[in-house]
Amino acid sequence: MADYKMIEELTLNNWQPLQTMLYDGWLLRFAGGYTKRANSVNPILYSTADVNVKIKECERLYTYKELSTVFKITPFVHPNNLDELLGDKGYALIERTSVQILSLDRVKQPTLTTVVLDETLTSEWLDTYCRLNNVELHKHTMHQMLSNIVTKKCFISLYHQQEVIACGLAVIEREWLGLFDIVTAVNYRKRGFGEQLILNLLQWGRDHGAKSSHLAVVLTNQAALNLYAKIGYHEIYRYWYRVKQ
Repeated sequence: MADYKMIEELTLNNWQPLQTMLYDGWLLRFAGGYTKRANSVNPILYSTADVNVKIKECERLYTYKELSTVFKITPFVHPNNLDELLGDKGYALIERTSVQILSLDRVKQPTLTTVVLDETLTSEWLDTYCRLNNVELHKHTMHQMLSNIVTKKCFISLYHQQEVIACGLAVIEREWLGLFDIVTAVNYRKRGFGEQLILNLLQWGRDHGAKSSHLAVVLTNQAALNLYAKIGYHEIYRYWYRVKQ
């Protein structure tokens, strides 16, 4: 599991919150409520203090920030019975998610290359993403979060008939290419555009030294699961969230 734990580290680095706090091996992340990944407790390091005391303190801190208390449960949590303990305390289990990887040595080339690749965040990309994903209210927070990523990144926009119909983000760290924020306009889904967007990102990753790719997909998103399987991704572990009722 050592290498897989590194993937968890990469996802934390590649999706930056606005604030972090390290509490006895638990990483607390805050980002104004935009995405659970950036607004949750990540208990992946050591844990020495009384776990019940720690949970109560986390609840106090997230309440102070006017956020729900959310724990991300991976195979690497400390202590290893944390998920069961949170369940006993009434925390609901939501959003089971598959973490998947892909070797980039045999990925096919894209056939549609009407894309724009930017290695810095632009207002055009951010506007498009917020419009396609209906998150305009979080635009300012997203700008801050994406600007906080310190490793090499690529913001892609895919055009069809002079209109941006899909966009996404890729981040390279330690020869791994992480995919985030992949979205296609509703009227253009199931027509191969999402696959072409990803293949262009994978090609960019290879060109910039990446040898493998990782991503996370919610298990209820069957269309995305089918797409990633078609490209060649396979699951290495799952995680979910525990949310205080």
